[in-house]
Amino acid sequence: MNTPAAVLADYTARLEALALDLGMDFYPVNFDLVPSNFMVEIAVYGLPVRMRHWSFGVRYIHQLVRQHMGHSKIFEVMFPGDPCHAFMLEQNSLAENTLVTAHVLGHADFAKNNQLFARFMAMAGSHILEQSAARAHRLERALAAHGQARVEAVLDAALALETHIDINQPLHRPRYPEFVAPRAGPAPDQFRDRFARLPGEHAEPPRNHAPQRAPLPPQPEYDLLWFIAQYAPDLEDWERDVFLAVREEAYYFHPIHACQIMNEGWASYWHARLLREATFLPHELYVSAVKSHSDVVRPFASGQQLALSLNPYHLGFSLWEHIIDKHGLERARQICREEDDFGFVRNYLDQELADKLALFVYEARQDGDAKIASRDIHQVREAILAPKFNFGAPCIAAAQVGADGALTLQHDYLRDGRGLDLPQAEKVMDYVGRVWRRPLTLRTVDFRGIVRVLPARTS
Repeated sequence: MNTPAAVLADYTARLEALALDLGMDFYPVNFDLVPSNFMVEIAVYGLPVRMRHWSFGVRYIHQLVRQHMGHSKIFEVMFPGDPCHAFMLEQNSLAENTLVTAHVLGHADFAKNNQLFARFMAMAGSHILEQSAARAHRLERALAAHGQARVEAVLDAALALETHIDINQPLHRPRYPEFVAPRAGPAPDQFRDRFARLPGEHAEPPRNHAPQRAPLPPQPEYDLLWFIAQYAPDLEDWERDVFLAVREEAYYFHPIHACQIMNEGWASYWHARLLREATFLPHELYVSAVKSHSDVVRPFASGQQLALSLNPYHLGFSLWEHIIDKHGLERARQICREEDDFGFVRNYLDQELADKLALFVYEARQDGDAKIASRDIHQVREAILAPKFNFGAPCIAAAQVGADGALTLQHDYLRDGRGLDLPQAEKVMDYVGRVWRRPLTLRTVDFRGIVRVLPARTS
């Protein structure tokens, strides 16, 4: 019986075979058709099963409102791993889900071959759905043992800091050395030895080599989730486990964020090519799928002639086509392996393509109008990449822990080039203060360059 699901399964198998013939190398993919309410839950939680928290409910309502207003439609959600897991809407047309299948194969190829994905998958694991479900189960046990109020307070703080990891550090790292390494004595010196043996000279008294406790932290620590999990004076083991669980998921999601333009563009390039070369697809289905492709990779919303926000599908797709036209597919594969979005945009978005795509930097005025500020390629590149720096979060470091356990955080505003939303920062400080449970302050500057010290309220 040729049901839509059976036909889609047949197309999926044939698209996978075609992808292999075209030289793609991808992780196996488990495809699932799901209802729209489950798809929205996956999109807002980030995973099919994840630790429960009220903030996900807020995102769920926001997503529903956007969908009802026609501003957002989720075609699929895909989780990289070995195997990958892809969820598609039951309500999608056969043409849409055929397009999604080809798109997901592009994602699976990218995830298997990109070095950043490989490095973080090696640390965070390649079975995210099972790992996330296990973490959610541990949280349910904590809820039963300690109550919703206590568990929610810890999750409030951990999720408020979920972007504050240090991607240059491994996921599993030891605590700092407790004591300063002793200084090595002076190197043997023949002249000093002869001088010490002269009549009337006395050997230096032995020095006190008592170990010296190392400062905490020994240098500014930007991995706040790790630092609090390891060094918060009064956290219980289950609370530390919550912080480390949120941190582990942040490591899993980092390459997805850091390679969004590349990854979505690569998947869009391959879905377009697979559909074009899939001669087994009926003509009507192909035309309908290509229409959906055009909707996905267009630069701006229907009926508009100017876009003030960037569509990563459009930019990524255009960049990969530009690279392949100029340098060939093998060079594109090398770039796919070696780069993230920063190298991808800075090295391969040239003035020719920026002009073709009509890219510009704009300034928004207080009256709501906007004007073009620059079309310079360097400024265009940095404007595209600015929201991606440091996960889009300000650079905050643990700077010092006092003898009484008081923690000072320092905003490195020169490094990230961002100011702080002070009301938002005060709210986050209050969340963190409830788990640090000792005096906590954040040093930053306001828009005038005046130093501000934000204390946390712990009650």
